[in-house]
Amino acid sequence: MIKKDSVNIWFVAGSQHLYGEETLEQVRRNSQNMADFFNREGNLPFKIEFKGVLTTSKEILQFILEVNADPNCAGVITWMHTFSPGKMWMEGLSKLQKPLCHLHTQFNRSIPWETIDMDYMNLHQSAHGDREFGYTAAYLKLQRKVIVGYWKDEGVLSPLKNWMYSAASIQESRNIRIARFGDNMRHVASTEGDKLQGLVKLGWTVDYYGVGDLVERIGTIPEEMVDRLFGEYAALYDMEQEALAPGWLQDSIKEQARIELGLESFLQEGGYTAFTTNFEDLHGLSQLPGLAVQRLMKKGYGFAGEGDWKTAGLTRLMKVASGNTGTSFMEDYTYDLEPGNELTLGAHMLEICPTIAAKKPRIAVHPLSIGNKDDPARLVFEAREGRGIVASLVQIDGRFRLVVNEVEVVEQIHKTPALPLAKALWKPLPSLAVAAEAWIHAGGSHHTVLSLVLSKDHLYDMAEMLGIECVIIDGNTELHRLKQELKINEFLYGIRL
Repeated sequence: MIKKDSVNIWFVAGSQHLYGEETLEQVRRNSQNMADFFNREGNLPFKIEFKGVLTTSKEILQFILEVNADPNCAGVITWMHTFSPGKMWMEGLSKLQKPLCHLHTQFNRSIPWETIDMDYMNLHQSAHGDREFGYTAAYLKLQRKVIVGYWKDEGVLSPLKNWMYSAASIQESRNIRIARFGDNMRHVASTEGDKLQGLVKLGWTVDYYGVGDLVERIGTIPEEMVDRLFGEYAALYDMEQEALAPGWLQDSIKEQARIELGLESFLQEGGYTAFTTNFEDLHGLSQLPGLAVQRLMKKGYGFAGEGDWKTAGLTRLMKVASGNTGTSFMEDYTYDLEPGNELTLGAHMLEICPTIAAKKPRIAVHPLSIGNKDDPARLVFEAREGRGIVASLVQIDGRFRLVVNEVEVVEQIHKTPALPLAKALWKPLPSLAVAAEAWIHAGGSHHTVLSLVLSKDHLYDMAEMLGIECVIIDGNTELHRLKQELKINEFLYGIRL
């Protein structure tokens, strides 16, 4: 995941020499005080480094070039303490390659009515200066986050925190490497995609390997390593008493341990942070990777089934953004259409991440009708309750579209003894009918990523930083407006491609 000490956010204030050195020095002190507060009391995820007050075109350009070149700088926060003429910013901003947050705030919360004079007005004129900066950014068509409010208030700190996580995640996006063991599931459309566009727009590297390459690596795993990992399973998860003694049940679980060790060794050696498998291409494997995949997702790897590299990369990206908490590969599987309480039951054969589990998972071994292999071991659990999102990354005419639906994961009160797998039950917002119709109009895939930690704002910010389309389905969605949005986006994002 993201190492906090390897990520920082740079913060600058804008001004000019019109007001004299005394005013500029006050701008510096106030801006430094803000940065100190953010780092000391803001509960923000990464350090904010105050880089000074920029007052000339040359300073601004040099600053932007340094931003672009610094591997630890995940993004820039700008604030115009005074009026800062926009032409000074144009050359520098036109070269910016990192996420931008425009903080529209004011150093003092309240106007000192009894003493306010023109000196105060000139010093504290963010209302004036930030509008000039806003016009400049709009003229340059810059994607940026705008946050408005008093800098000590939670209404500023909360979205700033979310933006910082998103910016750091986009920095990590450029390092995502996906290993595909086998190709796509035959005849499926949504798992296809242009990998070159994935590299250009998202920074993702996608490499193919025959499943035989994985089988060969699995075959090199020493038995003592398998035994040690089985012992770890026994300590972490519930399992049948029979599995603790030698026999077919233990052998089945140990086979997943062997697959996990082989997979992780392969991924680590190649520098891969995400991977896919395909139940149609298991030649040489005795089981469909189930428990092994769940365990690797728990460690932070992205994953998707059937060769779906787009969802595997999205899983990794969302795990990074969430700190690898409450986030999993998912699939809409079946509905419960009880009037007034319509719900979606989500699962994916075996491969759901235990970071979303409500209780301690248990290991079970059961037949799987897909794949024609031995009975695979898997973690069985139900997802915890809470508000969250499901997201799907698809390609339309070669361009990327991120579809996001707000959901409410609910308690599964009904037992499912004949369905021993990991699953989640949720209510899509605003309703199953509206959400499903909107999802279908948007072309969202059946493969998704469920997060009980991230919000629609996180995903929207990340989409803007990547320069891709984002369609939000939430409690305020109206179908006729969403359909109109999709038509407009066809034009807007089509010409960007």
